Amino acid sequence: MLLLALKIVLTPAIVVATSLAGRRFGPAVSGWLVGLPLMSGPITFFFALEHGQRFAARASVGSLSGTLGEGAFCAGWAVLAARGRWWRPLAGASACFAAVALLVEALPLDERLPSPLLPLGVASVAALVVLLRLLPHPPADVAAAALPPTWDLTGRAVVATVILLTLTAVADVLGARLAGLLAVYPLYTAVLAGFAQRNEGGAAAIRVLRGLLLGLFAFVAFYLVLAAALSRIGLGAAFALATGAALGVHAVSLWPLRHERTRRLPPTTAAADA
Repeated sequence: MLLLALKIVLTPAIVVATSLAGRRFGPAVSGWLVGLPLMSGPITFFFALEHGQRFAARASVGSLSGTLGEGAFCAGWAVLAARGRWWRPLAGASACFAAVALLVEALPLDERLPSPLLPLGVASVAALVVLLRLLPHPPADVAAAALPPTWDLTGRAVVATVILLTLTAVADVLGARLAGLLAVYPLYTAVLAGFAQRNEGGAAAIRVLRGLLLGLFAFVAFYLVLAAALSRIGLGAAFALATGAALGVHAVSLWPLRHERTRRLPPTTAAADA
């Protein structure tokens, strides 16, 4: 019940906060923020409390391997971003995530070091680097966006909460590894990119995805450290160590994020350039 309450409270708060950050600083910043394990981290903590640290360590491996699925999500969306309305890239990206997640789920992975946990971390980082080079890089200067409808923030919060509760209900019967993978379905990214594509077009959605890829380096650091530490040190120490690693990596990613920021041109300038 406590975990359910946490999800209901945190999900709309995270979606609204990151959406407002995107309006202020550009879509890439909202994607960068949700790259942190803002929801999956607390879920893993409750896994440890309810099922033990061994279960949480295995779920952490599933979450880490889910990074590859999130990369596939970004690639699928980027391919379809220019083709039709928001639901087409969302469906294609989700299918790419599911395909990669199921493939990774079939691999014999556990929380042991140095194999296969370390190679999985290296593969995740390599995938993020490659995707950042392959995804389109929209220009920094963009026309001022039209004001979103009044229901925009409420709609984002409601959609994200409903999807999250649905995924949680399914994950409860699937075991630790698959539960960990579902916990890292890029729900917030799907909502942010979907609304960005609907309101501003495919380029805005791509900016969200590029921001996410930068944020996922911190995500990889969090779960790589957590999966290794949970079976070796206490619960509090493991989460403190993983959180410190994630925040350190996230701070470093601020530098490349500067190049993803957008500059909104005033309407008169945008019209003149057109």
